[in-house]
Amino acid sequence: MGLREQITEDMKAAMRAKETGKLNTIRLLIAEIKRKEVDERIEVSDTQVVAIVEKMIKQRKDSITQFEAGGRADLADIEKAELAVLVDYMPAGLSDEEVAAEVAAAVAASGAAGPQDMGKVMAIVKPKLAGRADMGAVSALIKKALAPA
Repeated sequence: MGLREQITEDMKAAMRAKETGKLNTIRLLIAEIKRKEVDERIEVSDTQVVAIVEKMIKQRKDSITQFEAGGRADLADIEKAELAVLVDYMPAGLSDEEVAAEVAAAVAASGAAGPQDMGKVMAIVKPKLAGRADMGAVSALIKKALAPA
């Protein structure tokens, strides 16, 4: 079963269980998937669904930070509940050691010599790690690996 079908089944289960918070979050996700399909006239793949979920997770994290800074714990709690539902649709994350190994392999494969070659390394690493690792942390690892000694 594809990721999209899993999301639809989870929506049906949430309806039956009357889990309104989870149901609303899943409906938002499905709406975002359908919006992408209509806008681009495509059928989204699992990889694209993961990218959509990743974007929504980033939005929730940003919102939580803003709400907590503004003293709105009630709104931050709602965002945290949505975040917990969305995280379930992400593929299993990689350990720090696995990410570091991928970065080292990409640096070696690209023949990168310094910080100016960061784009080459990112082009190799991003498809492999998208959705499975925090790309901000990956970027920092690449910068560290390419920094002059």
